[in-house]
Amino acid sequence: MSTPIRRTASRAAIATALTLLALIPGVRAGMAETFAYVGNADSNDISVFKMAESGEMTPVQTAAFTGVEKPGSSTPLAITPDKRVLIAGIRSQPYLAVSFAIDPKTGRLGHVGNGPLADSMANIAVDRSGKFLFSASYGGNKVALNPLQANGVAAEPKQVIPTGLNAHAFLPAPDNRFVFATNLGSDQVLSFAFDSTAGTLTPNDPPAVKVPEKSGPRHFVFHPSGKFVYLVHELNGDVAAFSYEAKSGAWTEMQRTSALPEGFGGKPWAADIHLTPDGRFLYASERTTNTLAAYRIDAGSGKLTTIGSVPTEKQPRGFNIDPSGRYLAAVGELSDGMTVYAIDQSSGALTKLKSYPTGKKPNWVEFLSLP
Repeated sequence: MSTPIRRTASRAAIATALTLLALIPGVRAGMAETFAYVGNADSNDISVFKMAESGEMTPVQTAAFTGVEKPGSSTPLAITPDKRVLIAGIRSQPYLAVSFAIDPKTGRLGHVGNGPLADSMANIAVDRSGKFLFSASYGGNKVALNPLQANGVAAEPKQVIPTGLNAHAFLPAPDNRFVFATNLGSDQVLSFAFDSTAGTLTPNDPPAVKVPEKSGPRHFVFHPSGKFVYLVHELNGDVAAFSYEAKSGAWTEMQRTSALPEGFGGKPWAADIHLTPDGRFLYASERTTNTLAAYRIDAGSGKLTTIGSVPTEKQPRGFNIDPSGRYLAAVGELSDGMTVYAIDQSSGALTKLKSYPTGKKPNWVEFLSLP
């Protein structure tokens, strides 16, 4: 169990970790640089890469999870809004949130501490204020809220809320007033009002958004305009576009398309979804076919036009897009590798650049530009 740490001691802990990292040979100060962090479930570590302007990746570090022995089924990651701390969710017992200080010059990770999670969490996310950690348990059918201490380590869960079957993602709206949780096995998205001052969640009215039966809502992303939400469904491969009402937190479906490539005849197994920072292009991964689907987003209506699919790593459970919107990196759970693609800035089409080895069973990618 984590014990509270005084704010002054917490800041000192981060400062010490960053000072030690700065002493590592080969680091240099300079302009803003971009790093990729890959969560590896079977090797219980994070692969850290530095990305060049060309999209070329250079391995920087393999950061192990201190105090963790058994591999979990996946390793979700989250970065605090101030870019100071990266948190990894551990899905083997004891269930932990492992926090690392991010060196602002080198991108390297320095272990700060471990905090408790309420269950095996498939997804973790930090609220927009950086003070709370949201998490969703697929097997435990619950979501939870943990306060984050000043050093970025999770304190004991403040709220643990039962959900429908298979809670999968639990993310805040852009304005931090609502938080939404997909229930993959119950075909719904739960809606909560969030008081970021008190750190409390209460069911919204209505408390859930229903989606088609046996579609399996999994991951979702908000458009940077705050007007639209895009949701990928694991079990039928659908990608749905919703209009979003910020005042009430209401989702209204306006379009449904597919992440499945043309001619698909197997059992869908869609996974992840992300969009470019400028909101022009959207991408989704599908594990049965090992492909990435691309879409163009209409700026006015938020509706999608399919661009096409490209082959990618084997079992692409996770991918992400760099802050410049020029590159996409996808990892394969069964290939233990990461492939980087260039995003055509006119069409949104993906062009493969290069593949890189990662740790074992990679499933999550986070990008960060520093400082």
